[in-house]
Amino acid sequence: MREASFVKQNTPRWQQFEEMLVGHQAGNPDQLAELFVQLTDDLSYARTHYPNSQTTLYLNNLTAKVHQSIYRNKKEEKGRLIRFWKEELPLLMYASRKQLLYSFLIFSISVVIGAVSAAHDDRFVRLILGDGYVEMTLDNIEKGDPMGVYKQEGETLMFLAITKNNIMVSFITFVWGGFQGIMPMFLLLSFGTGISLVNNGVMLGAFQYFFYQKGLLLESALTIWIHGTLEISAIIIAGCAGIVMGNAVFFPGTYTRMESFKRGAMTGMKIIIGIVPIFIVAGFLEGFVTRHTEMPIVLKLAIILTSAFFIVYYFVIYPMQLHKKQLAMNIEE
Repeated sequence: MREASFVKQNTPRWQQFEEMLVGHQAGNPDQLAELFVQLTDDLSYARTHYPNSQTTLYLNNLTAKVHQSIYRNKKEEKGRLIRFWKEELPLLMYASRKQLLYSFLIFSISVVIGAVSAAHDDRFVRLILGDGYVEMTLDNIEKGDPMGVYKQEGETLMFLAITKNNIMVSFITFVWGGFQGIMPMFLLLSFGTGISLVNNGVMLGAFQYFFYQKGLLLESALTIWIHGTLEISAIIIAGCAGIVMGNAVFFPGTYTRMESFKRGAMTGMKIIIGIVPIFIVAGFLEGFVTRHTEMPIVLKLAIILTSAFFIVYYFVIYPMQLHKKQLAMNIEE
């Protein structure tokens, strides 16, 4: 069917939908559901046959309005918070799996760059970590307590300060993805978020190589990654959220650029909310647990591996399982 015929045939119905929404007559859930199904059918047809047309854009926006009306008039479900952690966040992570992979790769490559740079330039570690930190750590190594930095402050104060700092780092990493939308168009793929990931990755690489040079790589890793497993993972996930928001600006699809940005920002913000508890636990571990460097290696490994398993399962494996389960349910229906 030609686009003109398609529009002519369905315009009266679309106008009726518009009038219902404007006139606030869309209060009947059954009527709204039927309306939404009809519109999604029209939108699907338009996307297939007229993918870049104004008709497709119009139907996309109209369908979004109906969707919002449905959920605005829907009573808030009991257990909304539980549903967020059990279904909504994992499904968002599945939809953002490519962005999560990009964030992980950017961070991992940056760690390697940091380590290689430290290996080829003795001044690099001081440049990245600061002379004060390096001198303090060298002094601790001479005293036989290389991880002494984690024992300097009280547990509670350290926990609060670290948690606040980690949340701020994740938020900055996320927000950078939105700032890239107002930069020149050649700065693609959430350039700002990439910079934040690179900075953190290079710092980690230089940090670990510093201890490797001193023959303390294993000891430092078994101590640092007690809290670092959750902390670093959450920063990478925050990078994923930033890329989601940033890419929404450049690749709006059939939405207007502003509408796409709003949707990307909402998805990214939900992901950020989802990792706040992880930062709190990581802060708790750093403030109260990491300082006990005399802990048995088995206990340290147990904490690190448990943290790693949780991150991989909840943010990678479980989202895939949930997606497959929902697909199977939809097929059965």
